[in-house]
Amino acid sequence: MSRIGKLPINIPAGVQVTLQDNVVTVKGPKGELSQAVDPSITVTIENDQITFAINEESEVEQKQKQAFHGLYRALVNNMVVGVTEQYKAEMELVGVGFRVENAGNRVTFSLGFTHPIVIELPKEVSVETKMERNKNPYICLTSCDKQLLGLICAKIRSFRKPEPYKGKGVLYVGEQIRRKSGKSAGAK
Repeated sequence: MSRIGKLPINIPAGVQVTLQDNVVTVKGPKGELSQAVDPSITVTIENDQITFAINEESEVEQKQKQAFHGLYRALVNNMVVGVTEQYKAEMELVGVGFRVENAGNRVTFSLGFTHPIVIELPKEVSVETKMERNKNPYICLTSCDKQLLGLICAKIRSFRKPEPYKGKGVLYVGEQIRRKSGKSAGAK
């Protein structure tokens, strides 16, 4: 059995969890999410707790069942946390002339290319941008869906990945870049 899969999930006050046809739906004050669960995992909801167990009659091999056990427990736990607290990702743009601005859920980046990059965010993700003097441009993304938020952050980061020589690019706030010395440091 999975160590993570064995742990029950406590349902906080104000959150509704329903199970129908192997689809778990979590509804809370910050939003509503749903996740399909593989038939090799049995989900039970009782006494304000969600528990996951391996269905031994399933035809999936044992190692795969154990992997699903921990996976679906973690996914549903992320949903419960998301609809109560929301997830937040903070990023900054490090580089001369880098800019960011938003109009609703449309975000425009100027990252040193000949053209601005425009990205339309889904309605589940809210964005806030700041441009202050003598500080790097700042982006704050919030969502109740952890998977979607990570996907959006990875997409934004792919526009200009942090590079190790000058340390420029799109970084998470507080991220440390391992710097490399240039050609002149090794030559004598």
